[in-house]
Formats: sequence, C-alpha cells, structure tokens
Amino acid sequence: MGRRFDPIVMIASLFRTGYIPFAPGTFGTLVSALFVFLLKPEKDLLLFISGVVFFSGIFISGEAERRLNERDSRHIVIDEFGGYLVSIYGHSLSLPNLFVAFFLFRFFDIIKPFPIKLIERRLRGGFAIMLDDVIAGLMANLCLHLITLLFKTN
Repeated sequence: MGRRFDPIVMIASLFRTGYIPFAPGTFGTLVSALFVFLLKPEKDLLLFISGVVFFSGIFISGEAERRLNERDSRHIVIDEFGGYLVSIYGHSLSLPNLFVAFFLFRFFDIIKPFPIKLIERRLRGGFAIMLDDVIAGLMANLCLHLITLLFKTN
C-alpha cells in the first residue's frame, strides 16, 4: 500500500489538496474558507472545530511528516485549514469577511513575521506545524477586527 492510500497523509494533505503542484497552502486555506462558507458554523461550533483540528492536527501533521520523511512538508495543509478557522473566529461569516480573512491569513502565513518565523526555526514536529498557522490566524483575526472597527458603517 503506497503513500497515496495512507489515511494519515490523506487527512494531513486535505485529501490530496496538498499535492496541487503550485501554492498548496493557498489551496488548503481555500478548502477551509469553502468549508466555513458552506457550513456557516455558529461561533461555539467554529471554536470546537478549530480545537479538534488543532489538537488532532498536531498528531496528524507530525505523523505525516514522519511518513513523508520531510520536515514540514508542503503537502501537509491541515495547518492552513486550522489557521484559517482561527482567522475568521468571532467575526460575521459574510463574504467580505471571509475574503479579507483569507488574504490576511495567507499574508501572515507567507511572510511569517515574529514570532512565526521563530517558532518555525526552533520547534519541530506536529506542534510547530500547527502552532505557526494558528498564530498567523490570530494575527489575521486581530487585523480583521481592526479593519471592521475602522470601516464600521453604523
């Protein structure tokens, strides 16, 4: 049985989304955005799903990293899924917010400002894989709050 049918790698790659040859992290984030757009989970459910993805993602991404024999493999995109959930948590799930959260999350995930870069350099395994994207999600979430306050129409 090859990697193709490995259930851990399948979940870590979001059912092979992580194998898209260009920008797999962006496509992993897109899967998360579509999930939120279609499901429109209430705040408590979104928090629960985020927690499940984060804690299961620690094991899944760490094990997938080991099985792929590649540190923080680009094929592992469950972290982008979880990070995006954090970026939209507590906000209205309107289409503009979903788009802005998407772009903010990708921005922070790609440029890796402090402390994301530090975490990536110093920590290893599933915890590091998941944590840096959660922090990118928190940064995106805060920026979305600021944008919402600045452009409040009421």
